[in-house]
Amino acid sequence: MADTVRLVEVGPRDGLQNEKQTIEPATKIELIDRLSLCGLSVIEAGAFVSPKWVPQMAASDTVFRGITKRRGVTYPVLVPNMRGFETALGVGVREIAIFTAASETFSRKNTNATIDETFARFAPLIRAATDNHIKVRGYVSCVLGCPFEGEIDAEPVAQVAGRLFDLGCYEISLGDTIGVGTFGGVRRLLSRVTQAVPATHLAGHFHDTYGQALANIHAALDAGLRVFDSSVAGLGGCPYAPGATGNVATEDCVYMLEKSGLTTGVDLDALMQVSRWISQTLHRTPQSRVTRAHAARNAS
Repeated sequence: MADTVRLVEVGPRDGLQNEKQTIEPATKIELIDRLSLCGLSVIEAGAFVSPKWVPQMAASDTVFRGITKRRGVTYPVLVPNMRGFETALGVGVREIAIFTAASETFSRKNTNATIDETFARFAPLIRAATDNHIKVRGYVSCVLGCPFEGEIDAEPVAQVAGRLFDLGCYEISLGDTIGVGTFGGVRRLLSRVTQAVPATHLAGHFHDTYGQALANIHAALDAGLRVFDSSVAGLGGCPYAPGATGNVATEDCVYMLEKSGLTTGVDLDALMQVSRWISQTLHRTPQSRVTRAHAARNAS
């Protein structure tokens, strides 16, 4: 087992995109800048999508221009189409992410397109990214369950992930979008998906709706994955999953991985400070169990 795990911090994008309260660009910029001082090597900086569909991401170009780009840190953004790519290119983005789903119904609801139609959009986008020496990461939503179709079989996940890999995505993030996955389900999923895409090119993206995210990460580690998406303070959620508590908290991932003998390169104390700050800013309690436990211990 390799001893290094890379965490992709998705709080500033996936964590904030469904917030109902308005979050000013200055707050997002400060969040990203604070996170970049914690030892994280990848921080999603926003999404170049239509503000009609994702109002919280409307100022992603302003945010990207405003953040302090630190050496050794990558700041990818999500793009759905060529228009989004051209905007990203114009502000100096060096890595993008594209997204589809393993569920046809979810794809239509989320992107107003079938899975095949999303791939038709991806082809010219990836060619343009390659021509401009920009890396492309792929996201697959609903890899274990869909709010409309129920349980998702591993076969369509493997097919979609394989198509993204063949198109040129250097890494494919497998998303348990509504957080229904379990240790056994992840093992079964990855036994099939790793036949289509090597484990070294896969990442896990687990929401913690049912409290299974850390167990699912453990199952993915056993399958050879060494990259996981996480969100500071457990920010995030899915509008299609009532009661969803968001992405797995970055603090909880760091604690579990480091205590298990793996290396993340993340300063947990510094990260918890950011978690408390953004939670206070949003007038909420951190979803991270580690951050809450640390606060309770210090208060006693």
